[in-house]
Amino acid sequence: MKWIGWEWKSGFIKGGSLAAERRIGMDYMDRGGKLIKNKTGQDKFLNMVYSNMGGRFVMKILAAPVVSRGIGCFMDHWPSAFLIGRFIRKNHIRMSEYERRKYRSFNDFFTRRLKEGMRPVDREPSHLIAPCDAAVMAYPIDLRTKVYMKHSVYTIGSMLRNYSLAAQYMGGYCIVLRLSVDDYHRYCYVDSGAKGRNHFIPGVLHTVNPAVLDHVKIYKENARSYCVIDTKNFGKVVQMEVGAMCVGRITNYHHKAIVRRGQEKGRFEFGGSTVVLLLRRDYVAVDDDILKNSAEGIETKVKLGERIGKALFS
Repeated sequence: MKWIGWEWKSGFIKGGSLAAERRIGMDYMDRGGKLIKNKTGQDKFLNMVYSNMGGRFVMKILAAPVVSRGIGCFMDHWPSAFLIGRFIRKNHIRMSEYERRKYRSFNDFFTRRLKEGMRPVDREPSHLIAPCDAAVMAYPIDLRTKVYMKHSVYTIGSMLRNYSLAAQYMGGYCIVLRLSVDDYHRYCYVDSGAKGRNHFIPGVLHTVNPAVLDHVKIYKENARSYCVIDTKNFGKVVQMEVGAMCVGRITNYHHKAIVRRGQEKGRFEFGGSTVVLLLRRDYVAVDDDILKNSAEGIETKVKLGERIGKALFS
């Protein structure tokens, strides 16, 4: 398949050779090729809020830094724990997958750990793994590539705020992994190698869910953090974490370090969040099902540690 002139715009993909607009985010495909209707409580809430002017006004207030920090503070303390039970039921979270313990606050619950062995990591060196549970899409990078992520539109250069670094990824791939509220909100390194320093870019926090793209245009930057990892098998990979509304903190554990494939890199606190991978040209072949689904504007559901691509030279 030849992809020409891709861009993300107003929640739809437009591509020269496809000449069609596709809906992003409300449905996804599993790895077996089954289309799943994705209607979490988060989706329904955001559809309701963004379908009317009053709701959009309220969401703009909630996105204000002082309000977002206040919500984050509340979620850190014990009174927020009363939200946990209803959240589990509404979002159909399988608590049998997680360590059994008492949670001190909602954020303590939100960053809960899985039981040992629940996310086996593919150890085949040539396999690129998913760094998190997510709905994933993959896009070829060229000078016209625009990524509409969390109702903010970016070029690769503006996303990194580093155009010389962005130029190194022309002809490669941008992999966008969108976490929903029911996903595991810890993430790992995609391969072993030498991790560079963290680059933090402050921004206005807002919601991640693609439902908003149908109803409102908000051109704000999201808080994000990225590093470059000189990996053993995939060249120099950019791994970026992007925050959303009410996610006051993106917590990464390491500065410059030697890291291991599957090693926990960090965590997100309350809210939907996104991980982005930038891959250089001629290093990785993204799995065919992910490319096919992405071309149709459909996300592919993946789990932390599973294969999403393969090294071209192994």
